[in-house]
Amino acid sequence: MSFKLKEYWSKMTEQTERVRLNSKLTLRKSVVTIFIISSISANATAIAAENINDKTIYHVYDGDLYIGAVSDKTKVDKQIQEKILEIEKNYKNHDFDYNTDELVIKPQRNFQNAEVNEEEVLSYLNSEYELDVNAVALKINGKIIAYLEDEKKLEKVLQMVKFNYVSDQEPEKLEHSSNLDASRIVDVKISKNVTVSMESVAPEKVMTVDETVQLLQKGSVSEEKYTVQKGDVLSTIAAKHGLKLKELLDLNPKVNEDTPLQIGDELVVTVNQPYLDVIVQKEVRATEPVPYETKYIEDDAMYKGESKVVENGSNGERKRIYKVSEKNGKQASKEVVQETIVKEPVTEVIRIGTKEIPSKGTGELIWPTKGGYISSKQGYRRGKMHKGIDIARPSDRSILAADTGTVVFAGEDGGYGNKVVIDHNNGMRTLYAHLSSIDVSVGQTVQKGSKIGIMGSTGNSTGIHLHFEVYQNNKLQNPLNYF
Repeated sequence: MSFKLKEYWSKMTEQTERVRLNSKLTLRKSVVTIFIISSISANATAIAAENINDKTIYHVYDGDLYIGAVSDKTKVDKQIQEKILEIEKNYKNHDFDYNTDELVIKPQRNFQNAEVNEEEVLSYLNSEYELDVNAVALKINGKIIAYLEDEKKLEKVLQMVKFNYVSDQEPEKLEHSSNLDASRIVDVKISKNVTVSMESVAPEKVMTVDETVQLLQKGSVSEEKYTVQKGDVLSTIAAKHGLKLKELLDLNPKVNEDTPLQIGDELVVTVNQPYLDVIVQKEVRATEPVPYETKYIEDDAMYKGESKVVENGSNGERKRIYKVSEKNGKQASKEVVQETIVKEPVTEVIRIGTKEIPSKGTGELIWPTKGGYISSKQGYRRGKMHKGIDIARPSDRSILAADTGTVVFAGEDGGYGNKVVIDHNNGMRTLYAHLSSIDVSVGQTVQKGSKIGIMGSTGNSTGIHLHFEVYQNNKLQNPLNYF
């Protein structure tokens, strides 16, 4: 602190002495004004008129308040000077406001032996007067949010708040990039009205740069409503809003830990609203694929459900420039401002069948698996009729439709496990059991030899195999008679 006494002047009347001293320092009582008292030599003429053998005392007033009397007014001066030195030591980096005010000192010849209480006067001056400093008040929309030592620190605060959302880039790096393939930051600004003013405040109200940055980012706390979403529980809602579970319950007295949450319910939550919104404008350049289109050509020589790729498609390539706006680190908008196609995409061409699939079978069955052998024939086995044949160990576990027809059952059926039944629309039906998975659905028309599922061991089965049955006009037949 640069402590400089500019000037002082004194004025003495017959019974009243008033002292003023201008300085960059202000001591204050309650509000913060400090009064600096300098020793004043008595007017020589006035002293000469007095009897030098008479003792003089000095009554000290704080405005209209009588403080007490001292026998030596230089002690008052010394007390104030010590206060100044203490201030100077504790607040070296501050500029202090100064104010002109008056401590009133009335000299009195002590004819009546008036009482002197120097200790009380000096103690009062030491304890009742406080320091005021000049500080820069940061105002947002006219409201004072914080006090800082000077404008340089204020500028640093605003810079730190702004560039907290710019990936640690220094301000000088925000110029236009010469690299056309690089993204760049166009502007960083604060959305709210920020103003400043000089104020006199107590030193303890002046904040550091880091403290002010934290305050601006944390902002004020406000209550908002949160709508319960699918999968929400109280603990996750609390954590999402920086609350402990108890704090969330305190905000919602009608809710407890056992209250079932319903989608659409509203809960009161607290949300931190930053004092400042930082808007970052970016120009983002990106190289992106252009998805290819698919063209379908109908082919009546192919059955419905069949398809064939005539020409493979491939993605193209484009360069885009986006105008991106971010608010407090989160994307607020994104707009394409320029696009250049570097490579055109190639359309994929696929032929699809339109020919109706015949739903009536030929009556001649094909082997329903890819290879394998009969592990168990039709007939009585362990005192019970085995209605079909079992086929095991094929080269491929795909199960095939033995003839063209319509699927009339596809699902799980007790001891059969996963089962498919096909009606061949000629009085014949075939049954396929113990499948591990089913690839067809009821009502679907299937062609002879098309895949309908995968061989497995579901239901009452001791191993992977296909159980195959044949019915003609609802009567059980031996499958081996139809291959």
